[in-house]
Amino acid sequence: MAVKIRLTRMGAKKKPFYRLVAADSEAPRDGRFLEILGYYDPMKEPALVKIDQEKVNYWLGKGAMVSDSAKALLKKQGLLKAL
Repeated sequence: MAVKIRLTRMGAKKKPFYRLVAADSEAPRDGRFLEILGYYDPMKEPALVKIDQEKVNYWLGKGAMVSDSAKALLKKQGLLKAL
């Protein structure tokens, strides 16, 4: 089982917000996940981002892959430097 840190879409039609989750890489985008790591709400001004750094570091330590969109979000928050 490969673990991937990625965004899962939540919210109503035309009003999305996203959860940052650790999920099995074969699970569907909005399907089962292992743990919620934070959230991202692009509809607020400015965009609202809350990420649990300890949980992200735990999963990265376990060898989790990071999706492109999640990587951009983590870099913007200063939680990801080397990747």
